[in-house]
Amino acid sequence: MPSIYTYYPKELSWLAFNERVLQEAADRKNPIVERIRFLGIYSSNMDEFYKVRVAALKRQIYIYRDEGDDERTEQSTHLMEQIQEKVLSMTETFDRLFKEVVARLSRYNIILIGPADLSDFQQEWLQDYFKNKVLRHIAPILLHSKVDLVSRLNDSATYLFVAIKRENQKTKYATIEVPAEAMSRFVVIPPEGSRKKKYIILLDDIIQLFLEIIFKGFVPFDSLEAYSFKMTRDSEYSINDEIDESFVEKMSESMKQRLIAEPVRVICDADMPKDMQKDLKKRLKISSYDSLIEGGAYRNFKDFIGFPNVGRDYLENPKLPAISTLDFTEFDTAFDAIKHQDILLYYPYHRFLHFTEFVRQAAFDPSVKHIRLNIYRVASKSRIINSLIDAVDNGKTVTVVVELRARFDEEANIEWSKRMTDAGIRVVLGSPSFKIHSKLCVVSREESGELIHYAHFGTGNFNEKTAKIYTDFSLFTRNQELATEAIYVFDLIQHPYRRNKFQHLQVSPMNARTKIQAMVRQEIQNANEGHQAGITLKVNNLVDKELIDDLYRASQAGIKVRMIVRGMCSLIPGVKGLSENISVISIVDRFLEHPRVMIFANKGDPKVFISSADWMTRNMDNRIEVGCPIFDERLRKQIIEIIEIQLKDTLKARVIDANQTNRYVRRGNRKKLRSQVEIYSYLKALQ
Repeated sequence: MPSIYTYYPKELSWLAFNERVLQEAADRKNPIVERIRFLGIYSSNMDEFYKVRVAALKRQIYIYRDEGDDERTEQSTHLMEQIQEKVLSMTETFDRLFKEVVARLSRYNIILIGPADLSDFQQEWLQDYFKNKVLRHIAPILLHSKVDLVSRLNDSATYLFVAIKRENQKTKYATIEVPAEAMSRFVVIPPEGSRKKKYIILLDDIIQLFLEIIFKGFVPFDSLEAYSFKMTRDSEYSINDEIDESFVEKMSESMKQRLIAEPVRVICDADMPKDMQKDLKKRLKISSYDSLIEGGAYRNFKDFIGFPNVGRDYLENPKLPAISTLDFTEFDTAFDAIKHQDILLYYPYHRFLHFTEFVRQAAFDPSVKHIRLNIYRVASKSRIINSLIDAVDNGKTVTVVVELRARFDEEANIEWSKRMTDAGIRVVLGSPSFKIHSKLCVVSREESGELIHYAHFGTGNFNEKTAKIYTDFSLFTRNQELATEAIYVFDLIQHPYRRNKFQHLQVSPMNARTKIQAMVRQEIQNANEGHQAGITLKVNNLVDKELIDDLYRASQAGIKVRMIVRGMCSLIPGVKGLSENISVISIVDRFLEHPRVMIFANKGDPKVFISSADWMTRNMDNRIEVGCPIFDERLRKQIIEIIEIQLKDTLKARVIDANQTNRYVRRGNRKKLRSQVEIYSYLKALQ
């Protein structure tokens, strides 16, 4: 049954989120190196947007067109046109900001230098560097009619499109991959005179500078001309259902399919001549639904996330040393600490070491019998997995659920699965029906002849690297009801035909949607009966229409609904008669806001939950996700106070309004408050 309500298109809302990232690059109060890194984050986000969102829309258009559904074809095509128009506008802003940031970098004696500005000394040094360090990684693809360029390109790389010209002959073309995986894309040139000035040149420019060395003696030419480009593919894949294929083999095959998937976007140097653009489009088989976007000279800008600070410390954000919580450090073991009380960590403010230490101790503790953990994304060098291997060596049973379909991490997860299996870990390769996105760990320990379970519930991945830049909650508890239900989740993954009852946990796709809806409706009933009612949410994305409808109904019942939504928000707040009681903000700052939190007023006795699930249909119906209640009153208070600090942010919070214009929250007479810095001070004071 179609909804009577209206929603903001999620694709345009996603672009509004990335526009907030551009705002951080534009904010002159941010240190200059951080500004250029935000441009890298913007670029990385845009890659994912095209791989996932635009690719899905393109598939929709093809399906609707083939089905003869003219109305939906027209709607989807119009949305694609809106996306392309918005992206072109944002690209112009991006290019302007890049020029501005580069100019401001030079004021701090950091100069991003181009080939035209090199001195003789610098050219000489770079030629030597190119011959000895770069050339070994260069292997041009000489293009002819039998070369399928689409299948040859890696969509995580930047390329140069090279025109090989000879007088009175047809121009020939080649491509060169910029070997940014093999070496740094940023090359610091040794000082020539003043040591104050630091010169940085991009690998792309070095290759362009010495093109003749690459082709001389192999391909005849009178002149060479090269311009950068990058291709983005559809990231989705189909898995063949042949019974005799193992799941790992299927995933490996699906990754091969991704390598030859159609492009959905090509971005190229705006200075690339039109005849070269035309030839490139033809070779990449770009359709009318795909984007060819002209921009600045440097493509694959995501590498700028790692732009080096070769200047003073103040050119990047000051470090906020992670906090070692007394809740753990005052005890001899992690198990003594958790036995004493439930413990809540909030990364990256707290040290992720507390979790890795929990697993390390479990690996050799003689009382530990079984360790269960599920993996979605882990670090490339994971101490956690090394500890699990140690646990097997110490005679413990270890079960690890690995989600092979973690987008963009499939290959790494396949390799980890093989390594763990070889080490004797019982590896469960997810579920064929549902992605496993929960963040669970259960350690079962023998105490006084009884098996006691210690459980971890989190909102983020078990990843040492992202724990330094993503904000996420981790709950450690010895509550046996919660821990037993966590074990039921592992049982559900391995035996989906079994039906354990989840009294406390919100488990997708079993009961999360119905439990959340029941709590929203309970708040509506409380309000109608004159009791205290209110809903406070923090999620990454809010696009599920059924849940949005419930929030609209809550607003119409007079309930104040306050939300912090980092990314996509299809709910339209502030509409009279529909959502005038709903307010939404988004915070973009130095750390990526990642937790999912639900707070229900519940007649003055708040119910608080942390969850791995966003409010998206896929998270409610097509993934295994876990939301956990916070029973400890002290920890409930902490979460509520942290969310209140964020709701009072006057520096990095933007208002999500009906048009998603991204205006900053008006400060008025309130004090300046940057919630991420304030939260660090708040947590530090609790020690």
